[in-house]
Amino acid sequence: MTAQIFWGSLVLGACSLVHLILIIWWVGYLKTRNDQFHPSSRFFKLFVPIAGTFALLIISHTLQVWIWAVVLIWLGALPALFEAIYFSLVTYTTLGYGDVILSDEYKVFGAMASVTGLLNFGVSTAILVAILGKILPNHLGEE
Repeated sequence: MTAQIFWGSLVLGACSLVHLILIIWWVGYLKTRNDQFHPSSRFFKLFVPIAGTFALLIISHTLQVWIWAVVLIWLGALPALFEAIYFSLVTYTTLGYGDVILSDEYKVFGAMASVTGLLNFGVSTAILVAILGKILPNHLGEE
């Protein structure tokens, strides 16, 4: 069990690192390009940062599901890509249908995918709140 927690923590850390790197890059991009989002159009000044943030977070979470799936296949915990993607997705989102389960040898390791999802969905929520909190007040009073 200790080995499962250790290796699961490494994959969790790798996924979180991917998530944070993408977020830090995006925030830096927004800071340097803020005035270039069609300054004459209020819609684009709002749309580009908000839609871009959503897109980036979707890409990041999708990458993390793929990382878990690839590792599960590599370890031999699941035999096929579809099954690994499906298991990773329902576990990462904590939906957990239970129709695909891991052997005892990998159960604790697999559960770490849900910890990854919980942690990184929390970070995503915080980023969305921060970006919306920064962007919307600047535009609510504009005509």
